[in-house]
Amino acid sequence: MLVERSMKLYSYRWFVLLVFMFIAGMTQLLWITFAPITGKAAQFFNTSDLSVGLLSMCFMVVYILVVLPAAWVIDTYGFRVAVGIGALLTAVFALTRGIFASYYWVVFASQIGIAIGQPFIIGSITKVAARWFPINERATAAGLGTLALYIGILAAMILTPYLAMKYGIQGMLVIYGIVSVAAAITFAAFAREKPPTAPCPRGHEERVLMLDGLKKMLRQKDFILLLIIFFIGLGIFNSVSTWIENIVRPRGFSISQAGMLGGLMLIGGILGAIVMPLFSDKYRKRRTFILVSLIGLTPGLVGMTFFTSYALLLCSGFVFGFFLLSAGPIGFQYGAEITYPAPEGTSNNLLLVMGQISGIVFIFGMDMLKAPGTGSMTASLLMLTGLTIVCIILCTRLKESQLRD
Repeated sequence: MLVERSMKLYSYRWFVLLVFMFIAGMTQLLWITFAPITGKAAQFFNTSDLSVGLLSMCFMVVYILVVLPAAWVIDTYGFRVAVGIGALLTAVFALTRGIFASYYWVVFASQIGIAIGQPFIIGSITKVAARWFPINERATAAGLGTLALYIGILAAMILTPYLAMKYGIQGMLVIYGIVSVAAAITFAAFAREKPPTAPCPRGHEERVLMLDGLKKMLRQKDFILLLIIFFIGLGIFNSVSTWIENIVRPRGFSISQAGMLGGLMLIGGILGAIVMPLFSDKYRKRRTFILVSLIGLTPGLVGMTFFTSYALLLCSGFVFGFFLLSAGPIGFQYGAEITYPAPEGTSNNLLLVMGQISGIVFIFGMDMLKAPGTGSMTASLLMLTGLTIVCIILCTRLKESQLRD
């Protein structure tokens, strides 16, 4: 469909998205920094593996506490102010954890500071898309914004072990702090709240106040179903990513092989976050492609549960990541569209917070359900497969978004 003549699109929208992606990716890199070097970090801090795990786990807890204030700021003052707040917190506390890396509790406090800033940044994905992009490009824009989160995680998995070995843990943290400052400055210097003219038909850019929008969302059946789907889907991603080594260890796979599996999951997710939203925008369908993603991830999850062949396991991980992570950006955009005129920041953050809650529940649940003796997580993975089928059934009950013109 052609864009109305009164509407003008600005190429600068891609640059705004790019500087947003830079700081958004850094939040995820800082979140998962210690996961690839848990044992080495425990030795450095002279503490336990669980204490190192808390450096990442605290992000989920803080997100739940900060999500609504962050959504209010995004929807009241716009994404530039909100992301600016998050970027400042990210830069300051990324530096302090590097400068005072020898003190575990200072690093832990710095992680909390970064975690407070996180929802201000990643909760703005659909707001950036709505401010700068026409409706037929918004799933693509949301997909690229979400892509930055996956790239941040992948970068941490690859770079952290290398930098920690070459420069030591403190040196690695200082480097990440400097890059975080650069990302914050870049965003502050180049991001703009909105173009001179709106990229959508007159009136489509207007949104109601946050509390009014929240009431509307929670009364809408399709959005409630979407919240449940995100609760399960993000919970599966967070828990499988956390326990990836424990999942494959009972079948005789090494730590490096588990790391390769986790890396392929993320590479698949990155490709999926690029490809699937493009098709979603091309065919003007949201619900259809969420359903395709849920169906597509199921065989990947089953393969990760049972395969003992390393090649087949890697293929399963790639398929699982491709379809699971591609559903996220399309789901964010679908939520923003079906709840119109409720504010995008509120819908985005509500969906994300479901994943933080379920991540905590699923992570502890999978640990509790490990088979005694062998440590096998087959039972947990079968339960996750069953929950995926529940998501597929719920998705068939969703109505297609009508905000597509």
